[in-house]
Amino acid sequence: MPVKCCFYRSPTSDVMAWSENMDTLLTNQAGLDAFRTFLKSEFSEENVEFWLACEDFKKTESSETIASKAKMIYSEFIEADAPKEINIDFSTRDLISKNIAEPTLKCFDEAQKLIYSLMAKDSFPRFLKSEIYKKLVNTQQVGNHKKWLPFL
Repeated sequence: MPVKCCFYRSPTSDVMAWSENMDTLLTNQAGLDAFRTFLKSEFSEENVEFWLACEDFKKTESSETIASKAKMIYSEFIEADAPKEINIDFSTRDLISKNIAEPTLKCFDEAQKLIYSLMAKDSFPRFLKSEIYKKLVNTQQVGNHKKWLPFL
């Protein structure tokens, strides 16, 4: 019979679990909030905001809403000099511009993949090394020790 460990095993919503992959972070509200705070400190919060807008957009069911949401995403993140313009290549931006008149639920997929990749390769590793993340980990570790070691 295997010996059970006496150490506290944290749930997957745990701060430490966020480091496993970016999806774990993005699907946890506290993780998403911390990542957003970090991106704001780097002046790149438009990336996660665009990604979230695309996730919401893909769940849209009515064709009227698809058109209005697509135009909002386009004007906020895609068009030249948009208030939260994301950094995507010309061909992706051009393709979206051509398709925005008759948008589909897939019209932002390529741009969303690019932004996801940018966050995963660039922002996410820096987030894991940031003071914001380190403080959250330290706070949680102290909290976990207090559950098992009340004298701390």
